[in-house]
Amino acid sequence: MERKKNQAKYFIISCVSILTVILIWFICINILHLKSEKVFPGPVTVFETFIEKLYTKAPDGATLIEHLWSSLKVALFGYFLGAVVGVPLGIAMAWNKWVDRFVRPLFDMIRPIPGLAWIPMFILLFGIGLTSKALVIFLGALIACVVNSYTGIQQTQELHLWVGDVFGATDRQKLFKIAIPTALPMIFTGLRVALGTAWTALVAAELLASTKGLGYMITQARAISRPDIIIVGMLAIGAVGAVFDALLHVVELKVAKGMNAK
Repeated sequence: MERKKNQAKYFIISCVSILTVILIWFICINILHLKSEKVFPGPVTVFETFIEKLYTKAPDGATLIEHLWSSLKVALFGYFLGAVVGVPLGIAMAWNKWVDRFVRPLFDMIRPIPGLAWIPMFILLFGIGLTSKALVIFLGALIACVVNSYTGIQQTQELHLWVGDVFGATDRQKLFKIAIPTALPMIFTGLRVALGTAWTALVAAELLASTKGLGYMITQARAISRPDIIIVGMLAIGAVGAVFDALLHVVELKVAKGMNAK
């Protein structure tokens, strides 16, 4: 009961926070006219543009839903691939010193390279289609998942592993019953960071080379001086990111509850 009350309070505070920002935005642009709407449109104009882009393909050749779907399928493909590879790899590196010694030199070379630096090479190799953008997202998500999974496993206390030894636990049992449950918060933090990285990498890739997607929509809007469409694209990216972050939080709670039940 207390938990539901806290959730309700958090929801109300979140709504008030968003409404406050919109109100300040409205006052600054539509009442005080601190900036021209041609430079920075107000919330009413942005909302009207949002509704219009739901069914209108002008001026960039696709509706908002079409752009969103184009971005989503690329982002989710690269993100899930990065998570599926990155989480087990980070766990394996932290748990097995031979895997760590083999993988770490290559990983330490790749990690500092920003995602934007890979885009020209992937475009040359794979063109401007789904593959090149998915690979940029994959690398960004991979690095975040590996780093956080590795750190989570490394934080497992030696005392807990020693207790496992006392009770005759095998290495596999210590990994799945002690180390991974302990590292779970860090692993999901990595998944959340990777999600943000995936969106950033996707939009950056679409800004440079694409024919559809939210990044492409924003680029075309900038070229024809349509800040209202730019803001619609930015808000769409933020809203989708917030939804997926909330879904990850629900999954984290379910996984943690399932592990505690065992």
